[in-house]
Amino acid sequence: MATSVAVMSETSLNRRTTYTRAFAGLMLRDLRVLGRELAPFLIRVAMNPLLFLFIFTYVMPHMTGGAGQNPTAQMAGAAGGFGTVLLPGLMAVGIMFSGIAAVALPLAQEFGITREIDDRVMCPLPIAAVAAEKIIFSALQSLIAAAVVFPLAYYIPSTPVAAHVSSWWFLGTVLVLASLLAGALGLTIGTAVQPKQIGLIFGVVIMPITFLGCVYYPWAALTHLRWLQYGVLINPIVYMSEGLRASLTPSLGHMPDAMILAMLCFFLALLTWLGIKGFRRRVLS
Repeated sequence: MATSVAVMSETSLNRRTTYTRAFAGLMLRDLRVLGRELAPFLIRVAMNPLLFLFIFTYVMPHMTGGAGQNPTAQMAGAAGGFGTVLLPGLMAVGIMFSGIAAVALPLAQEFGITREIDDRVMCPLPIAAVAAEKIIFSALQSLIAAAVVFPLAYYIPSTPVAAHVSSWWFLGTVLVLASLLAGALGLTIGTAVQPKQIGLIFGVVIMPITFLGCVYYPWAALTHLRWLQYGVLINPIVYMSEGLRASLTPSLGHMPDAMILAMLCFFLALLTWLGIKGFRRRVLS
C-alpha cells in the first residue's frame, strides 16, 4: 500500500514537472517572437494614444489660447484639464487593445486553413492550460502597453496632469486584473468569431465598448444620463478605466474601490471560462 502511494505521488510530481516545463516553453517561445517584433509592437501600442493626446491636449488647447479645459473635464472637476481625465482612460485602452490583439489576432491565423493551433496543443499540457498561457502572455504585453502609454499621457498635454497614486497596492491589483481581463476578452473574441470576420469585430465590437467604456469621461460624469450610466455597467472596460482613475487621479469622481475590484474579478472569471470553453471547442472541432 505504501509503495502504491509512493508511486502515485512520484507520478503526480512528474506530471506537474512536465506541465511546468511545457508551460514555460510556450511562454519562452512567445517571448522570443515578441522580442523579434518589439518595434512594431511598441509602435502599435503608442500610435493611437500619441495622436489622440497630441490633437486634443496639445494642439487644441493652443488653438483656444492654452486654456486646456474641456467640457468633460470641467464637469468632472479635473484640476489638470482634459489630460487628467484621459490619463487613466488611455492606459485602459492601451491595456485592452494590446491584450485583445495579442490573443484574438494570432488565433485568427492559428485557427485558419493551416491549423497552426494543432502544433501548440500537441505539447504535454491540457488544452485549458494552453489557453491560459495565451491569457497570461497577453497580460504581460498589456502591462508593457500601460507602461508605454503612461509617460505619453502624462507629459504630452499642454496643461499639467494632476496624477497622484493613492494606493500602490490598489494600482498594482487593478493593472494585473485589467491585463488578465483584456487577455480573457481577446481569447473569448478569438474563439467565438470566424477568422475571416476578426477585422469586422474591431469595428462592430471593440470601438463601441471603447467609447462606452468611460475612457474619455469619468463614470460619475454620466449623472444626468442615468440610463446610460447604468447601461455601461455591462461593459468590462468601464471597470478598467475607473480602477485606473481611482488609482491615478483620485481627485476625479469614480466608482467605489470594492465595486471596481469585485467587477474586474467577476468579468475575469466569466470571460476566462467562456474563452477556455470556446478554445477547447475550436481545437477539438
